[in-house]
Amino acid sequence: MPVTSPASPNADVSVRTAWPADADALAGAQVRAWRDTYAEVLPAEVLDHLDTEAIAQQWRLSMAKPGDARNRVLVALERASVRGFAVTGPSPDPDADAVRDGEVVELVVDPEHRGAGHGSRLMQACVDTLRADRFAHGRTWVASTDDSGREFLISAGWGPDGAHRELDLHGDGSVLVKQVRLHTDLGEGA
Repeated sequence: MPVTSPASPNADVSVRTAWPADADALAGAQVRAWRDTYAEVLPAEVLDHLDTEAIAQQWRLSMAKPGDARNRVLVALERASVRGFAVTGPSPDPDADAVRDGEVVELVVDPEHRGAGHGSRLMQACVDTLRADRFAHGRTWVASTDDSGREFLISAGWGPDGAHRELDLHGDGSVLVKQVRLHTDLGEGA
C-alpha cells in the first residue's frame, strides 16, 4: 500500500481594516515590536515604560474619531489573530501636498511572526489603500539605524528621497531618533 502524506494546510492569512475591538492586539504587537526594533535606538527605560493598556486606549480613540477620513488602520491576520498593522493617511510633512501625498505612518509586524509574509501583505494593502484614497505619491519614515526595515521598503519599490528628520520624543532633547524618508509613485504601474 503506498504511503501518502497529508495535504499541507492552506494558510489563513489576510489584511482588513482594523476595528476598535482590535485595540488590545494592536497595542500588544506595537509594544513588542518597538521593544525589539528600537532596543538599540531608545533608552531601556523608555521601552520598559511603554503602557500597553494606555496605548490600547489611544488606538480605540483614534479609530473612533480619526482626524481625517483618509486615516486608515489595517491589520494583518493569521486566522483571527492580529500579527501586525499599518496606518495610512495624508502626509503631514511641511513639503507635502495634502491632496496628492499619502503616508504609511506606521508598519509593524509582531516580532514573533516576522518572515511569514505579513509585512509584504500589509505594504501591498497600504499601497492599494493610498491609491483608493487618490494619493499620487507615498511616503514613509524609517529610523536611520533600521537597516532591515529600509531594505524591506526598498525591495518593495520605495526609495530614499533625501529628506531626513530628528524626532525629539520627550521634547527636551534627551531622546532623539533620526529618520530618513522613503517614497514611491502610486501610479497604476507602480
